[in-house]
Amino acid sequence: MAEKKRGANEPEPRPIIVKKIIVEGHGGHHGGAWKVAYADFVTAMMAFFLLMWLLGATTEKQRKGLADYFTPTLVQMKENSAGSNGMFGGDSMMAKDNFPTTGGQGNLAITIPRDATGTKEQGGKATRAADRQKFESIKRDLEARMARQPGMAKLRKNVRFTETREGLRIDLIDEADFAMFAMGTDRLIPQARALISEVATALRTMPNPLIVRGHTDGLPYTSGQTMNNWTLSSSRAESTRRALADSGIGNDRFARIEGVADREPFIKGNAYDPRNRRMSIILGWTRGGNDTSGGDDLDADTKAAVKARDNPITVAKEQARQLDMGGTALPSGVTLMNPTPAGTSSKPGKH
Repeated sequence: MAEKKRGANEPEPRPIIVKKIIVEGHGGHHGGAWKVAYADFVTAMMAFFLLMWLLGATTEKQRKGLADYFTPTLVQMKENSAGSNGMFGGDSMMAKDNFPTTGGQGNLAITIPRDATGTKEQGGKATRAADRQKFESIKRDLEARMARQPGMAKLRKNVRFTETREGLRIDLIDEADFAMFAMGTDRLIPQARALISEVATALRTMPNPLIVRGHTDGLPYTSGQTMNNWTLSSSRAESTRRALADSGIGNDRFARIEGVADREPFIKGNAYDPRNRRMSIILGWTRGGNDTSGGDDLDADTKAAVKARDNPITVAKEQARQLDMGGTALPSGVTLMNPTPAGTSSKPGKH
C-alpha cells in the first residue's frame, strides 16, 4: 500500500520502539532461606547464653534439682520416698531416702537427726560456716588481747590456731626459752597461767564444748620413778583445765581431758624437740541443737532430746565406753547362755 502523503504542517511520525524484558532468577543471596538459618542461629545463641546465666545464678543443689526435674523416669522410683517435693525444694530425687525414722517407713521410733537445724547437707554446712566466723572472731580477739598486754606480746609466737575435724585447736607451745610448766611437774608458771586466763576470756564468748589435751616430748624418765610421759601429760591437762575453770569456764563446758604423751608430736621429724611439749585447747564444732541460730523452730520434746544427747558428760561417758576395750564386767541387761544351776556353788573347789 502506498504511503500516505504527509501534509505540509503535519509533523514527522515518531518511531515505535518495543522493549522485550526477560525475567531471570536472582542469586541465592537475594532469597529468604538464609534468614531462616540466621534466626535459628540467633535462637540457639540466646538459649546458650540463658543456660550460662542459669549455671552462674543457681547453686549446685538447685542445678541438680533442675536436672532431676527433667528426668521423668525417676519419678516412679521416688514417688513414695522422702525425696524432692518440688523443683527447688527438699532433697534431690537421686539422693538416698531420708525418712524421719531410721527403721524405715512406718516405724514410729523417735530418732534425733544428726543436725537439728536442717538437713545434713544444708544445716550442717550453715552451722559449720557460722562456727568458722566465730572462730575467726575468737582468734582476732585473743591476738588483740595479747598485743595489749606487755608481758603477753612476746608469747604470741607460742600460740597457734588450727582448724581440725574436732574444732578450733589452740596450741600453747613450749620453746627453748619458754616452758608452761616447771620441768617434770604439772605446776604452771605465772606467765602460762596468765596466758590461759586470756584464752579463757576469749573462749567464754562461744558456748561450745572444750577438749583439753596434754602433750609431752619423747624424752624418757629415768627408771624407778612413778612419773612417766603418760601421767605427766594427763596431769598437765588437768592443771590446764583447773586454770581455765578458775578463769570463768564452767565445768559443763569440758567434754574431755586427755593426756597423749608423745604420740602426737608437733614436730613429727624430731620427738625430742621442745615444741612437742604443748597444751591443746580445742573449741569443738557446734552440735545440732546447740546452735541458737537455727533451732528456734524445734518443739520442746526435740529440744530436750537434743540437749540430753549433746550433754558433754553423756558424750564423754559414751566415748569412754567405746574405748573401754579391757573391761571385764558384764554389761547391764545381758543374759548368760550357760548360767550356774541353782543350788550349785560357784566357788572353785580344791583339785
